[in-house]
Amino acid sequence: MKKITLLSLLLILGLTGCAETPNEEKLNQSSTVETNVEYDRLDANTNDSGVYDPFEGFNRTVWTLNYDYLDPYIARPVSLAYVDYVPSPVRTGIRNFLSNLDEPANMLNSLIMLDGEQAVTHFNRFWINTTFGLGGLIDIASAADITKPSERAFGDSMGYYGVNNGPYFMVPMYGPVTLREGVGDRVDGLYFPLNLLTFWQSLGKWAFEGMEERAALVSQEAILKDSPDPYVFTRDAYIQHKNFRATGGKVIDEEPTDEEFLDDFLDEVDEY
Repeated sequence: MKKITLLSLLLILGLTGCAETPNEEKLNQSSTVETNVEYDRLDANTNDSGVYDPFEGFNRTVWTLNYDYLDPYIARPVSLAYVDYVPSPVRTGIRNFLSNLDEPANMLNSLIMLDGEQAVTHFNRFWINTTFGLGGLIDIASAADITKPSERAFGDSMGYYGVNNGPYFMVPMYGPVTLREGVGDRVDGLYFPLNLLTFWQSLGKWAFEGMEERAALVSQEAILKDSPDPYVFTRDAYIQHKNFRATGGKVIDEEPTDEEFLDDFLDEVDEY
């Protein structure tokens, strides 16, 4: 399924959040020590938002590596150069082709999640674009008003049947991932045609998709920067987004972390 690199992963996960935020009165009255205590409470191994982060110390170190060094000096400039200098029709063809490779996995996972209508849509998009769109380079299906629904990964399917996210990890040069998502990605890689990709081809797919996503989120960098604790913001938003996908797109009645920032980001993501 779609992979995103570095800050693009860190930011796009802000589709919705799940941890409590200290109210304004407490923030105004608390000292720095009291504020740190509040965040320590939120960041416990299994905190109030239900996030299981047993490796938080290590994860925060990796977060610093990704956010302060790898993204600004590698991912961001490379992504912007790709978008600025590669012709738009070429980028669109690459994006369409790579997205088309995911459609069979999307279809099977939709079936597992008992969403037959969405499974049919993914199936129709795959055979139409593969047959008439030069292997997926041209999105004929969208031109025929068969728009692509949300992606479905096997990790989402497991969550749909009650499998928990498991431990949360921050991976260098990759970003956040949970045990459930990692296992799910391995299973998705067994589906045709993803199972035909070599390691380097899969890496290329991840890189091209990541550059597009990273460049699209430049305007949203301030949202993450303005968050009281960017690590907690990203982690809790990521878990909430995964929980949201596991419901099949149903709204979860939980208060998001840094809600005002997430609302702004949601508007931008919906437009994109």
